[in-house]
Amino acid sequence: MTALASPTDPTRTAATAATAATAAPTAVAATAPARSTAARRRARTAAWSLLAAALLVLLTGVALGTGQVKMSVWDALRALVGAGDAGNVLVVQEFRAPRVVSALIAGAGLAVAGSMLQRLFRNPLASPDTVGVTGGASFGAVLMLATGASQELIPLAALGGGLLAALLLGGFAWRSRMAVTRLVLVGLAVQQGLAAAVNLMIVRFPAELAASAMQWTTGSLYGRNWTEVWIGGTAVALTAAVVLLAQRRVAVLDLGDDSAGGLGLNPGRDRVLLLLLTIALASLAAALTGPVAFVALAVPHLVRLLAGPPTLGTLGLTALTGAVLLLSSDLLVLHVIPVHGLPVGAVTATLGAPWLLVLMIRQGRLPQRSN
Repeated sequence: MTALASPTDPTRTAATAATAATAAPTAVAATAPARSTAARRRARTAAWSLLAAALLVLLTGVALGTGQVKMSVWDALRALVGAGDAGNVLVVQEFRAPRVVSALIAGAGLAVAGSMLQRLFRNPLASPDTVGVTGGASFGAVLMLATGASQELIPLAALGGGLLAALLLGGFAWRSRMAVTRLVLVGLAVQQGLAAAVNLMIVRFPAELAASAMQWTTGSLYGRNWTEVWIGGTAVALTAAVVLLAQRRVAVLDLGDDSAGGLGLNPGRDRVLLLLLTIALASLAAALTGPVAFVALAVPHLVRLLAGPPTLGTLGLTALTGAVLLLSSDLLVLHVIPVHGLPVGAVTATLGAPWLLVLMIRQGRLPQRSN
C-alpha cells in the first residue's frame, strides 16, 4: 500500500514550490502586455492632447487676429492679455474675444456631454442632438426671449428646457419600459416635438424677436458679450469639473449594472444622477451658442479612433477636440465661406450629416438592415 504524503512531506513541498515558481513568471508575462498596452494608450492620448492644445492656441490667435483690423497671431495673443498696441487690445478684447471664448467653452462642453451620453446610454448614436437636450435648451431660451427677459437669464432658461426634455424622455421610456440602449429613438421624437414648438413660437413672434430667435436656434456665435461668457462659461466650467470628478463612477458603470452593484454602487440611482449632470452640461453649453449640431456626436467617435477607449485622459482630449472643431467651423463661417451671416451650426451640420449616416450604417440601424 502506498503511504499518503503528510502535510510536511518534503516531496510535496518541493513540488508545490516548483509549481509556484513556474506560475509566477506566467502571471507576470500575462500582465506585462496589458501594462504595455495601457502605457502606449496613455502616451498616445498625451501626444494627441498636446497636438490639440497647440492647434487650439494657433486657431485662437488666427481668430483674434483676422478681420478688417489684421494683426499677427503673436500680436493678437498679446492683445488678449492686454499687452501691445491699444487699438489692437480694444478690438481683440471687446469685439473678438467673447466670440472666440464662447466657441471654446461651448465646443468643449458639448463634446464632453456627447461622450458621457454615449457611455451612459451605451449607444454610439446618443448625443444632445439625438436625445432631445438641445431641442429642450432651444425651447427654454426662445420662451425666455418671448417674455422679453434679460439675456443673462438665457442660460438658466436653456438649462430648464434641457431638464424638461430629460423629464419627457424619462417619462416615455418608463411607461414603455424601454431598454437604455434604445432610448435614442424616444429622444429623436422628443427633439422633433420640441423643435416644432420652437418653430411655432417663432412664427407667432413679432418680426424683430423672430429674427433673434431664428438666429439663436440655428446655432450662432454672433453678438456674444462678456456678460454672457462669464455667466455661461462659469456654469459650464463648474459642471464639467463635477463630470470629471465623477469619472470613477462612470468607469464602474461601464462594467455593467451587476458588476457595479457588486462593487457598492446603486446603478439606477447613479446613472440617473450622472445623466442629469450631463444634460445640465449640454444645456449650459448650448446656451452660449444655440444648438450647434453634431459636435457632441462626432467628436467622441473621433477621439476613440485616435486614442482608444474612454478614460479620464481621453475625456480631456475630447474637450480640446470639441473646442478645435467649433472654433475652426466659426473661422470657416467668418472668413472662408462667402455667405454673409451664415450661422456656425450650418457648417457643423454639413460636416456632421455624412458622419451620422456612416455611423448608422455601421450600427446596422437603417430600415433595410433592421432585421
